[in-house]
Amino acid sequence: MITDLMQAVYNIAEICARHGITDVVLSPGSRSAPLTLAFARHPAFAGRLRVVPDERAAAFIGLGIAQATRRPVVLVCTSGSAGLNYAPAVAEAFFQQVPLLVLTADRPPEWIDQLDGQTIRQQNLYGRHAKGAFEWPVDTAHADAKWHAERLVNEAINLAGTYPAGPVQVNVPLREPFYPKAGEEAHYEQDVKIIRDTDYSTLNTGPLPGLLHEILAAGRVLIVAGQHPVDAKLEAALRRLAAAHGIPVVADVIANVSGEAELRDSEAAEGAGPEAAYDFALHRHDVFLAGLPAAEKAALRPDLLITFGQSLISKALKLFLRDAAPRQHWHVQASGPASDTFRRTTDIVRLTPAAFFQGLANADLPPGDGATDALETLTSDWHRADAAAATLLNQFFAAPAPDFNEFSAFRLALAALAPHTALHLANSMAVRYANILGLPHGRHIEVFANRGTSGIDGCTSTAVGAALAQPGRPVVLLTGDVAFFYDRNAFWHNYPTPNLRVVLFNNHGGGIFRIIDGPRQQPELDEFFETRQQLTAENTARDFNLRYFPVSAFAELEAALPVFFAAETGAAVLEVFTDSKTNAAFFEQYRAAVKQAFS
Repeated sequence: MITDLMQAVYNIAEICARHGITDVVLSPGSRSAPLTLAFARHPAFAGRLRVVPDERAAAFIGLGIAQATRRPVVLVCTSGSAGLNYAPAVAEAFFQQVPLLVLTADRPPEWIDQLDGQTIRQQNLYGRHAKGAFEWPVDTAHADAKWHAERLVNEAINLAGTYPAGPVQVNVPLREPFYPKAGEEAHYEQDVKIIRDTDYSTLNTGPLPGLLHEILAAGRVLIVAGQHPVDAKLEAALRRLAAAHGIPVVADVIANVSGEAELRDSEAAEGAGPEAAYDFALHRHDVFLAGLPAAEKAALRPDLLITFGQSLISKALKLFLRDAAPRQHWHVQASGPASDTFRRTTDIVRLTPAAFFQGLANADLPPGDGATDALETLTSDWHRADAAAATLLNQFFAAPAPDFNEFSAFRLALAALAPHTALHLANSMAVRYANILGLPHGRHIEVFANRGTSGIDGCTSTAVGAALAQPGRPVVLLTGDVAFFYDRNAFWHNYPTPNLRVVLFNNHGGGIFRIIDGPRQQPELDEFFETRQQLTAENTARDFNLRYFPVSAFAELEAALPVFFAAETGAAVLEVFTDSKTNAAFFEQYRAAVKQAFS
């Protein structure tokens, strides 16, 4: 028989399996050996347990898996600084509301602060960047302690997965021996305690039909979508609401509100009616809000702003909404801390966005209770500006670029994406370019980006996790060189990702600093902001058995893209070499074209 402690640890894996968790990412270590063995020997995790030596990359890979599956993923690491290396991904998961169950092996409490190796203060390791932190009992021999251990694992899993989802730490102090002796067989107890948590936050929609009257009576109403996962029912409701009442809907590329003419799936299409073909969402606000004069921006100001989702990419939109000062701002979120991004929040609506907008879309109004003249004018102004921005982009890129540059190359890469791609956008310029250009129409591309903390540290690892979670789906990462080289250990594992494509825009430095105001005007730009480097991805591709496509001209890029994206190519890196100064000059031409078009 294994020890009481080992049995309790094995029961952690059993409880996770009973809750439907299937994916575990662990990094090797001695103190964590009981946890490793518990998951490695459990049949529920066969083929779904992955070993990634670098804890920072491991945590972001787990994040990518959780994003793709929308289920909690378990992270397992040893004691000491290993858990600290999870911190960037844990913070990202917290702000992006992605469920992670973080199991950090630890020394017993009596050895903390006693100069013992691999020993730090691990309780509540992630502070306010985790939804919760639990301390597992160091002694589980007593029946009460065993009950306590099982209870808190259930609580941690439920907390990670209930709205708003997020990372939860369970710190597990372990004493030696860590390994079962010869002949000691592990078993998983079937009478472990299971506690389930049901979320009823979407059910209280009774007042919404009456609320629709209040919304339309407000006059000029604007809906703005922040970062949000794909939700076919939410999008169908927004489409019906916009078609019925003419309310404009503005969405960043990471909001996954496509506005496309086709519905995403048959379930959402049921009962949608002819308005399903209404192309309602506006995506080119980053273009026209950067060029419109103050008087024309004033015409776009709402009286009632309704927002949902998380952060916005568009600085132009954020500044516009702060300056617009709507009389009311309703933010729709089922739970969690109230945000006041635009300094005008008046109401927090405690429903999920899907439930809120479905309730509004399903409300029956008597004839003549449609949009007011003020709302019709606002909607017309927003759509007119959006259409003008689309025309500007088409005209600007129709003319041959004088030199090879990353903005034009980025547009070509976006245009080559296959239908139903999981598109990962790295920080910094990649996500901004995509928000300006938008996605190719009609391909139902789902967008992911680490915009919870907006760091560059795990963009590649997150995409790798998505590729591992959905091997039958194309996963594409568009990234810059600093983010890519910072996270090369994303590939340091033994799991094939034939569906992964990485388009690397290498301008040999932090090119964003030549484009944004502030650093580009400083004489120290070259040395202290751009941080020039001469690396290429060729050796990385060779080390990790990735096909490698280097290009440095439009003709080379256009020839490479079909081969690079072909299914039979396998995991590959397309490295697009550009010059930082050329990129900045071309982006200045774009800015000038915007100002001229909207002045």
